[in-house]
Amino acid sequence: MNIGCKIVTGHKRTEERLINFFKEYPVANIGDCMNRMACVAQDIKPVNKGKLLGQAFTVKVPHGDNLMFHKAMDLAKPGDIVVIDSDGTKNRAIFGELMIHYCKSRGLAGVIVDGAIRDYDTLSKMDFPIYATGVSPNGPYKNGPGEIGTTICFGGQIVRPGDIIVGDADGIIVIKPEEAEELSKQVAQVFKKESDIMDTMEKDGTYNRPWVDEFLEKIGCEYFDIGEE
Repeated sequence: MNIGCKIVTGHKRTEERLINFFKEYPVANIGDCMNRMACVAQDIKPVNKGKLLGQAFTVKVPHGDNLMFHKAMDLAKPGDIVVIDSDGTKNRAIFGELMIHYCKSRGLAGVIVDGAIRDYDTLSKMDFPIYATGVSPNGPYKNGPGEIGTTICFGGQIVRPGDIIVGDADGIIVIKPEEAEELSKQVAQVFKKESDIMDTMEKDGTYNRPWVDEFLEKIGCEYFDIGEE
């Protein structure tokens, strides 16, 4: 056994219908329905405006090394999002323009890294979802070791191969496939509720929130009218 250096293949593919449940919903709405416990760390930010939606293809690399990402690009399938655990280090870029162009040509659905990228000017203009913690011109090593297809920690969240990844301008959320169908129903309800609230604001100029005064009363908030006109 070579601990820390392995490639695991043959994982069950997540059904497209489960992934597509979340195609139209904001990450914030999904996160609220997951008790605000499933979003990745806020320092992993979008590099461009590409919409992120797909299933996780997991990669774990040592600091500043991308050997296993090179192999992952060949193994990942169309619709996969390559999720790279680089432990948040920013001193060396894990990938740049060439590797992303290859990922896009293979039909992958995005690349997200808890680490740095380079060639930002080009990547920021691409119609291909990329998230990272920072930018560095320093290139990566290619020595390994690393892992592909194992459970990783990404931005404070546990990510397994096949988990559903959704990302927008606010950030990224991780969804277990076995929870997707029920979760999507809850998200649809929240989305409709917020849409109705927005419609009421536009039509009536009101925002009905009785819970605000109820909670202020509960915590004993005092009111004082000092009589100024």
